[in-house]
Amino acid sequence: MFIGEYNHNLDDKGRLAIPAKFRAILKKGAVVTKGLDNCLFLYSQEQFKKMAAKFAALPISQAKARAFSRHMLAGAMDVEFDSQGRITLPEYLRKFSGLQKSVIVAGLYNHLEIWDEGAWNKYKSESEKNSNAIAEELGDLGI
Repeated sequence: MFIGEYNHNLDDKGRLAIPAKFRAILKKGAVVTKGLDNCLFLYSQEQFKKMAAKFAALPISQAKARAFSRHMLAGAMDVEFDSQGRITLPEYLRKFSGLQKSVIVAGLYNHLEIWDEGAWNKYKSESEKNSNAIAEELGDLGI
């Protein structure tokens, strides 16, 4: 399970250290892809396959299903860890997410999110302001 918030730096070659506690989960393979809210999602290979199967089951005749599948799958890339526990994020994904030097790696149960620190702080501030209203709406979903 991925939980917590970690601050790391992206080096000039686009390499990012992943917190050591998560590497064991990802050692059999990892996939990074475009996420939502302009961040990146990092999945274990196993979890990504489960998610991709769900996309494959969506009706190809629906434009929104095709668009979301393209967003999540066409932008995906397998990543490997180097000896220092870093992955290299492709330039197109760094550009998509606006990653600069300071990066936040946030654990969200079955995947990690990778955020530019400024974007994360802005998003987090807004969502914390609205946390009561968000909780109200999620109550209808049984949470």
